[in-house]
Amino acid sequence: MSIIFSEKDNTFILHTKDTTYQMKVDSYGFLLHLYYGRKTEGCMDYLLSYADRGFSGNPYDAGADRTYSMDALPQELPCQGTGDYRSPAVIVKNADGSYGCDFRYKSHRIRKGKYHISGLPAVYAGEDQADTLEIHMEDPVTKVQITLFYGVLADLDVITRSADIKNSGGEKIYLEKAQAACLDWLYGEYDFISFYGRHAMERNVQRIPVTHGAHVIGSRRGASSHQYNPMMILAGHETTEDAGSCYAMSFVYSGGFKGEVEKDQFDQTRALLGLPDEQFSYPLETGEVFHVPEVVLTYSGFGLARLSQNLHKCFRDHLCRGKYKDISRPLLLNSWEAFYFDISGASVYELAKEAAGLGIDMLVMDDGWFGKRDDDNSGLGDWTVNETKLGEPLGSLIEKIRSLGLKFGIWLEPEGINEDSDLYREHPDWVLSIPGRNPVRARNQLVLDFSRREVVDYIFEKVCSVLDQGKIEYVKWDMNRSLSDCFSRSTADQGKVMHDYILGLYDFLERLIQRYPDILLEGCSGGGGRFDAGMLYYTPQIWCSDNTDAIDRVHIQYGTSFGYPISSVGSHVSAVPNHQTGRLTPFRTRGITAMAGTFGYELDLGKLLDVEKEQIREQIREYKQYEMLIRKGLYYRLTNPQKETAGAWEFVSEDGAEALVGVVMQEVHGNMNVTYIRLKGLLSGCRYQEQSTGRIFASDALMEAGIPLPEQSGEYRAYQMHFKKI
Repeated sequence: MSIIFSEKDNTFILHTKDTTYQMKVDSYGFLLHLYYGRKTEGCMDYLLSYADRGFSGNPYDAGADRTYSMDALPQELPCQGTGDYRSPAVIVKNADGSYGCDFRYKSHRIRKGKYHISGLPAVYAGEDQADTLEIHMEDPVTKVQITLFYGVLADLDVITRSADIKNSGGEKIYLEKAQAACLDWLYGEYDFISFYGRHAMERNVQRIPVTHGAHVIGSRRGASSHQYNPMMILAGHETTEDAGSCYAMSFVYSGGFKGEVEKDQFDQTRALLGLPDEQFSYPLETGEVFHVPEVVLTYSGFGLARLSQNLHKCFRDHLCRGKYKDISRPLLLNSWEAFYFDISGASVYELAKEAAGLGIDMLVMDDGWFGKRDDDNSGLGDWTVNETKLGEPLGSLIEKIRSLGLKFGIWLEPEGINEDSDLYREHPDWVLSIPGRNPVRARNQLVLDFSRREVVDYIFEKVCSVLDQGKIEYVKWDMNRSLSDCFSRSTADQGKVMHDYILGLYDFLERLIQRYPDILLEGCSGGGGRFDAGMLYYTPQIWCSDNTDAIDRVHIQYGTSFGYPISSVGSHVSAVPNHQTGRLTPFRTRGITAMAGTFGYELDLGKLLDVEKEQIREQIREYKQYEMLIRKGLYYRLTNPQKETAGAWEFVSEDGAEALVGVVMQEVHGNMNVTYIRLKGLLSGCRYQEQSTGRIFASDALMEAGIPLPEQSGEYRAYQMHFKKI
């Protein structure tokens, strides 16, 4: 059992393979955090210190003892109203209008297996793979109860956290803030690593020292957003990819979020992650329970690479689900950058014929096939096949494409609606909008109120009526605007709408994958605007960015790799000049960059030269050769493309016997310096052969001194090297 409760000192000890997490129930019933880090033994409550902290309040229970203050003690779930003036994880507005809660320990339970969260995505594991700790606490005045859940996946060095908040009192209360995870450090100097961006340039890496005050990231957009990702890292100043201590917190949720890192007056650091407190005021009637979405924690004492690998394995094996979790996925061609809205059955079929001749597995028909949809100003919400535009029923088009030996996929955007649509004209009350105000438009569209069951049910049935028209084996689920005007006509409590919207989305997705278990769902929100662990529970791959430029993608995929497995990163080869940047990059470079993801194509094959088509055939052969290594291998970042000329990465088989290195040169200059790439993760004391050249290298030399890249002229050159142990 990875969870131990010591009755002698009222201490909980959570052990994983390489880490220990400790907390203590003190004499007043508060749950104090003691330690999280490298594996240790013995009770560590000796780390706590007590002093009269001046202007730091004392619980009434402490009597005249001014040395005891929640304003200075490390806690598992800090709440507003206990004398702690740091940022809280939970805020409750009580029936009498007062703010405050004071949860004290009541009991606990330890059991085999991983807890489940009703209606929400969460890490899953069998009884032989995880253990669960439940700690039951209660506010003695209001009788509001909270159960803290800790899931321990020992082999992965992962601990998950969630909570249930139950109103066991006699009157209605409101949750004003509810975050699942808090980490309190008594001392130490840290860097805060976060991932910021914008549409078409997501997840840039920012690393800044934690200073006094609060560092806050988050999203008010109703989605996890392009602007900030709901995953953050705390690392020692000297921590590198290969050495040093670091902690990751990843939110398993697809709506708005708030992440906070705060250094207090006593040089203590607190990190919080969970639901936002803006536009959130969730009502709980007597007996009702609120499920707080999960946060995944992991610690590495061996640098950032190990930290990422912990998350990769956890998400790949214990969060992603479905038919395609452990098998090769179809290599697809998407029609979007080939035709945009100007599609027909004939043009899609011609594209499919070209794809079949090149060895591509699937043709995906993107936007433009339904309703009155010739641009993004109309038709959204009318999920009826436009047979006039296609020139034939959808079912016959699917069969024609399948007769070529291809699978068929389709694009959907079920959450959006245009005012110029039959659905809006029939149900204008089904959108999120504030009565008496003109709504905010984005991409000239509005958002359906997925917090309402009847809206979700209607769209679900309309989508199913499309998917039932033929053998559709892939769905790209898109969402192309942020939420605003978050007012629902179905409730008087508007502070619950944004969270209930996400619950409605998850309900839709769960029903979809249960009804169509053989469909591969790919998530998308203007590319990477909803690239989060919550979506991975339903969509095992997510379109990484609407920006398909190979050089920008080196940066975007670099940032994404810190928190998400490569098997989840939707990445395609597109045409040049690139449609987003106008940049010209070699075909090989575009292929090598896209291979650091799910790999596919996004272009009009009919416009390619014969030599380019042959390159596609070669790229497909290469990818299928390396696919298992890319999908399952340990991932290493070999350079930082934000600071270095080369963007380089590596996949290493778990037994260390095989490695694949990708390198993209981002600059070219006269009389260039030689670029050396140092490999990682090889078996020490062994020899490896590079397969394309036949040259043999000592593994330690490759890891310590590196390998020089061949001197070549031309912009944006790329290299791929495949090493096997001999």
